[in-house]
Amino acid sequence: MAFEDYKGAMFGRRWKTSARRYGVVAEQDIKIPMSDGVELSADVWKPDGAAKVPVILGFHCYHSTGQTGPIKPAALSTAQWRNPGQERTNASLESGDPVFFARRGYAHVVCNARGTGKSQGTWDFSGPQEIRDIYETVEWLAAQPWCDGNVVMFGVSYFAWVQLLAATLNPPHLKTIFCPWGSTDFYRDFVYRGGMFSHKWPVGWSATSLAYGNCRPANVSKQRMGEKSYREAIARLLDDEDIKAVPDLVAALKDPEAGVNPFIVDLALHPLYDEFWKERTVDYSKIKIPAFIGGCWGMIGIHTPAAFRSWEYLDVPKKMILGPDIYLDRPVGQLQHEAVRWFDYWVKGIDNGIMDEPPIQIFISGTGEWKQAQDWPLPETKWVPFYLHEEGLLNEHEHWSYEGSDSFEDSPWMRGRLQYVTPRLVENTEICGPIALKLYAATTDSDINWIVSLIEIDAAGNEHLVTKGWLKGSHRELDLAKSKPWEPIHTHADPRPLKSGEIYEFDIKLVPAGRLFKAGSRIAVRIRCVDDAPTNPFELAASGSLARTAVSRVTVFHNEDYPSYLLLPITKGNVLNTFLSGGIYPE
Repeated sequence: MAFEDYKGAMFGRRWKTSARRYGVVAEQDIKIPMSDGVELSADVWKPDGAAKVPVILGFHCYHSTGQTGPIKPAALSTAQWRNPGQERTNASLESGDPVFFARRGYAHVVCNARGTGKSQGTWDFSGPQEIRDIYETVEWLAAQPWCDGNVVMFGVSYFAWVQLLAATLNPPHLKTIFCPWGSTDFYRDFVYRGGMFSHKWPVGWSATSLAYGNCRPANVSKQRMGEKSYREAIARLLDDEDIKAVPDLVAALKDPEAGVNPFIVDLALHPLYDEFWKERTVDYSKIKIPAFIGGCWGMIGIHTPAAFRSWEYLDVPKKMILGPDIYLDRPVGQLQHEAVRWFDYWVKGIDNGIMDEPPIQIFISGTGEWKQAQDWPLPETKWVPFYLHEEGLLNEHEHWSYEGSDSFEDSPWMRGRLQYVTPRLVENTEICGPIALKLYAATTDSDINWIVSLIEIDAAGNEHLVTKGWLKGSHRELDLAKSKPWEPIHTHADPRPLKSGEIYEFDIKLVPAGRLFKAGSRIAVRIRCVDDAPTNPFELAASGSLARTAVSRVTVFHNEDYPSYLLLPITKGNVLNTFLSGGIYPE
């Protein structure tokens, strides 16, 4: 093959991706007609001089030029997050670089969803109307004279989750999707984590990304409930003491049809996993095309859980990547060569060996290294129970006779907590996989918000958040058909209030993690009823849970009758378990 054929390509000894060989022609605000007469607005980048090429589609609800303009990558530092130095962050830049793709022989179309940007109509947040629009957009693109009949989809976050939803409709010309950093069950992944309303996310997203994108939400709840029932339901929310304590929520509920408020109100009016959420949950059994999935360890509050759900339930050719907790440049800048390789294989028929490689790549935090695997959870995983003990000890040893319980106060005046910590580790100990906490506990309140943090305490005493888990006590009912010992799944359909002082069993799912706890460090589990104050943007995305305003006394039991424990997925080390003595002889 000629030397010039490798220009701008990623390649191995026996394969290469499509090379950089084209100029780029761009068209702004082209109109794509829907079957009901609504027109969507899209921007198109095509390789100059190519007759018919595959089309990469991105679909979103944001500001159009904010997605595709020549904007440089800019990581949002903790200092910028606390004191923004620019008018808008680039957190919603999720489409990828259209010029990159066009130069390599793909047309890239970035389309605004109905009711956003310059597209007509009202926005149906990842709902049935929006997904039907994607189907029609795919088929319209496939019929254009500059398309060879092959359409693929690409992008992260919003761009990713609508790909999976659209794939359930199986547009005939949609051949594959590249959708890491997505969400596939909006109720569980980020809006009602553990059954708790994560109110700060929709309020913040609405005030920034949606408002900048000229988003005009449909009032789904009002359409379905009718005016009278809709107003009565809002009145009940406004009478809720927990909601009364959040001024932003109260303001949206008092003016439910202004600006982007219909979106916030729709979420608030659906606190259980009902039809509204089922319409926005991916039915994997309907997906028939290959998928590239994944995410990073940092986005535990939005994206990370979906990667593993997708791996488990997608019965198609697939690859998964789990990266370090650093969000992507220009997002997906780091994966654009890999995306071209993926698309080359599936729509250009280039045998580049991508499907011969291990299907899973996982970055292990604390090592700076990747691990490759054939399946998830990793075959070598052993789940080890670490029991909660008196005096804040976390240890593999079962409970000693006559152990008891620990208590704390949770109220707007005192947000207490419990923390259990291992001795310093003697061995480097790697965890990689699903994590669960079984608690036996009681409260004086009729409900409780469990917010659990897994923490590494390094040899110098610094704390590092590893992952979190959430569960509203009244939502403790398990979906036994889907639950596993290492992954409890809750129905969130039939709340059961707690009786004051009665001991209940709570199974709390933590988002999976991959981390090496080095010798000298300690493993800690923190139990609270509110989120810790976030210290960085990742923690911010995993916070914002609606707190209870009731005054309560919470008791966690850890004894022979009520053996509370943390179930950790050990993939390396911990051969001799932790040493209560610390493994060091006294001097």
